[in-house]
Amino acid sequence: MNFDRVIAVRTSKTVYRDGDLVIKVFGEDFAKSDILNEALNQARVEENTTLHIPKIKEVTSIEGKWAIVSDFIKGKTLAQLMQEHPEKKEEYLNLFVDLQMQVHAMRVPLLNRLREKLDRQIEDADLDATTRYDLHTRLDSMPRHNKLCHGDFNPSNIIITEDGTPYILDWSHAAQGNASADVARTYLLFWLDGDLSGAERYLDLFCEKSHTAKPYIQKWMPIVAAAQSTKGNPKEREFLLSWVNVVDYQ
Repeated sequence: MNFDRVIAVRTSKTVYRDGDLVIKVFGEDFAKSDILNEALNQARVEENTTLHIPKIKEVTSIEGKWAIVSDFIKGKTLAQLMQEHPEKKEEYLNLFVDLQMQVHAMRVPLLNRLREKLDRQIEDADLDATTRYDLHTRLDSMPRHNKLCHGDFNPSNIIITEDGTPYILDWSHAAQGNASADVARTYLLFWLDGDLSGAERYLDLFCEKSHTAKPYIQKWMPIVAAAQSTKGNPKEREFLLSWVNVVDYQ
């Protein structure tokens, strides 16, 4: 494999291109089970849906580090296109929401349950016992669904090919559960990226297209924020934990 061309660097991950392949190399601190679970998630989505996603080719070890090899998808991310063509942002946001709704229309019954994952993450959050109890109670009261949820659906994980085909990347957080939790996560990702107007427009579009009441999605935000606060840098954790104490929306 050729590791001369780096196409992305993330926390404890480096992504290389080798011809028609992409090699994602994980840091030594990643557990074997996490890498295998990410590959399994992607394989299950590939096998059980009609979505355009890169196909897994191999899971291997390179110089003591785990790596996932998959198809290289040539194109630009939706985030790049939004930056290059701000006048088309509304068009791109519409496409983005339509894609997420396509994801939610799919069923992948062997994926982990999102509700169980959120429960575990809330328990690990840096919160007092009373707040954790309240969040667990709120989560338990939310409707139980089995829709495919991406878990990290944001414009940088969508590649538009030269012929206009959208591919959805990075299925490491995929689970089955309530789509509104997935939407709450995406809304918070826009905030973390500093795009507050994009966050609000995204939420308006999703609610309009899916006929979902906005307060229903907003009720998920403290739950999702608390769960996500167990990851990321201190600044992100501080921001996410600030959402935990948001009162119920009227």
